[in-house]
Amino acid sequence: MKNFIGLLMIILLVSSCDVQQKKEAKLPDVDVEIDAEAGQLPTYDVDWADVNVGTRTKMVKIPKVVVVMEEVEVEVPYVDVDMPNSGEKEELTLTVEAEVTGKEHSIDIKEIIASNDKLYVISRLKELDQDLGDKKLRVSDRVILNAPDLNVKHIIMGEKPNRVFNDQFKYVKDINAFKSGLKKSKVIFTK
Repeated sequence: MKNFIGLLMIILLVSSCDVQQKKEAKLPDVDVEIDAEAGQLPTYDVDWADVNVGTRTKMVKIPKVVVVMEEVEVEVPYVDVDMPNSGEKEELTLTVEAEVTGKEHSIDIKEIIASNDKLYVISRLKELDQDLGDKKLRVSDRVILNAPDLNVKHIIMGEKPNRVFNDQFKYVKDINAFKSGLKKSKVIFTK
């Protein structure tokens, strides 16, 4: 143990000072015949900490967002569309949604416009007075459509809320400019 402590002291002394070599080392020329037995390095018994990794159950407070979906019976507009040479019709629910923050909003489907093989569902997103604080809210409206399989596009009048969820619909500020670009269109539903 003394040898180890001595070696440790030498290492500390050497490592704590600045040593610069001035001359090259040269060993003396010696002609000696030596008969020696093998030596032995010291051995050490080191006790390491016993480490166990696992899990424990502990009560902690975590933030939780609760979305309550409630099923209620409401009157939903129903639109039955007959098109010449269109074949079978299918009943589907056209739903428009927006995810908002800041203030409460309402969203309402105002009209459905048919143009060639497309249906344009025109909705209005309107900001209300009630403050939401730091919560987010999804608002929606729907219309049941019984029609042949058509390409449905949702157009929302209003400012697009800054939420990724809202990227699925097209938002416009001027609905009249949008409508002027439609060819051979007919309003098939209005509210």
